[in-house]
Amino acid sequence: MSAPLADKIRPKTLADVVGQEHILAEDKPLRRIIESGTVPNMIFYGPSGVGKTTVARIIAENCGMSLYKLNGTNASLSDIKDVVADIGTFGSENGILLYLDEIQYLNKKQQQSLLEYIENGDITLIASTTENPYFAVYNAVISRSTVFEFKPVTAEQLKPAIKRALKIMSEENGYKVAASDEIVEKIAYSCGGDVRKAMNTAELAVICGEASDGMVTITNDSLEVLAQRSNMRYDRDGDQHYDILSAFHKSVRGSDENAALHYAARLIAAGDIISLCRRMLCIASEDVGLAYPMAVPIVKACVDSALQLGLPEAKLPIAEAIILMATAPKSNSACMAIDAALEDIKSCDALDFPRHLQNVHFDGKGAKVVGQHYLYPHDFPNHYVKQQYLPDALKNRIYYHFGENKQEQSAYLYRQKLLNELDK
Repeated sequence: MSAPLADKIRPKTLADVVGQEHILAEDKPLRRIIESGTVPNMIFYGPSGVGKTTVARIIAENCGMSLYKLNGTNASLSDIKDVVADIGTFGSENGILLYLDEIQYLNKKQQQSLLEYIENGDITLIASTTENPYFAVYNAVISRSTVFEFKPVTAEQLKPAIKRALKIMSEENGYKVAASDEIVEKIAYSCGGDVRKAMNTAELAVICGEASDGMVTITNDSLEVLAQRSNMRYDRDGDQHYDILSAFHKSVRGSDENAALHYAARLIAAGDIISLCRRMLCIASEDVGLAYPMAVPIVKACVDSALQLGLPEAKLPIAEAIILMATAPKSNSACMAIDAALEDIKSCDALDFPRHLQNVHFDGKGAKVVGQHYLYPHDFPNHYVKQQYLPDALKNRIYYHFGENKQEQSAYLYRQKLLNELDK
C-alpha cells in the first residue's frame, strides 16, 4: 500500500517545517533547544496537522538517543513498562527518548508510571496533545516538562508545501499536474491551518482531476466537492469548541456584529446550536444587561424559535438575536453587582438578619427588642421609605453602581428624586 502524500512530504529538517516561526525560527526557544543537543522533557500542544509529530521525529533522529513511540489511544501500562525495562541496556546507552502521541488519552496511573524515570533522566519525554495540557495532562508531568504551543498554519505558509506536494505526485506518477495559483490558494484556504489535511486534499484533487495527454488538471468543480467542509476545525469537547464560543462572546460584548456572525456561523456549520444558544442567553444578561433589559426576553424568544425550528432555519432567529445584542448598548453592572455580593458571602460568616426583616416571631420574656418595627414602604409617599435591609456588618455596602447608559441613568434619577423628597 502506498504511503499517504502527507507522509511522503514530511519534512526531514527544521528548515522544511511549515509554520511555527514563533518557536522554530532562528533564535527562537525551541530551535535553540534542539540545536543545543540537550533535549529536555517537552509537551507539544496544538491542533492536529500542524507539525507536532514532525518536529518530535526530527529531534529524535538528531539526538542519537534510542527512540520509542507510543500513542495514548492504544498504549497500555505494559507498553510503558516495556520501555522502562530497556533502561540501562546496551541499546539505550545514549539514553531513551519516548515520543508519546496523544498523551491526554493516558489515565492518571499510566502517566504517573513515567514520573520517576523522566525526573531522574532515564527517559526523556516528548509528548503531544491536541487538548490544553494544563487540564488534560497530570500536573506532576507538566511540572517536569516545558510546554510549547503549536499554532494553525496560515494559508500563505501552506502554499509552498502544496506546490511541493503536487510536484512530488507528478514525479512519482510520471504525469504533469496542472494546478493554477487559484487552485493552490483554494486548497490552502480550505484546510483550516491543517498541513496534513491540505496534503490529503491535494492528493485527492489530483486523483479526481481530468486526465488528458499525460497531464492531470485539477478542476474547480472537483475541488469544491473535496474542500467544501474541510476547513471546519471544530471539536465539540476540545479547546476549539471553547475558543469559538469565547471569540463569539467577546465579539458581541465588543459590539462587532460581523465578527459575532462569523463565529456563530462556524458553530452553525458544525451543527452545534445548543452551545451557541446557551451562550447567547448568558450574553443577554451579562453584557447587554440593564442597558437594554428587553434583550433578555427577546433573545429567549429567538432561542426558543431556533430550537423548535432546528437547522437550517434556526439560523434566522439566531442571527436576529446576535445582531440585536451586538448593536445594543452594553452594561455589566448587574453582573458586577452579583459578583461583589458573592464575594461577601465567601468572606463573611452567616450574618443575622435585621430584626425588622425577619418573619414575625414570638417575643419571649426578656427579649431586648419587642415587636418587629418593619416599615411597610407602600404606607409611605412614593411607596418608599429608608430603613436598613443589609445585616449590620454590611449595612453600608454598595454592590450595584448605576451604569452610564440611558436606561440605568433614568433609574438613577428616579432614585435621586425619591431621596430628595425625603429630605424636604
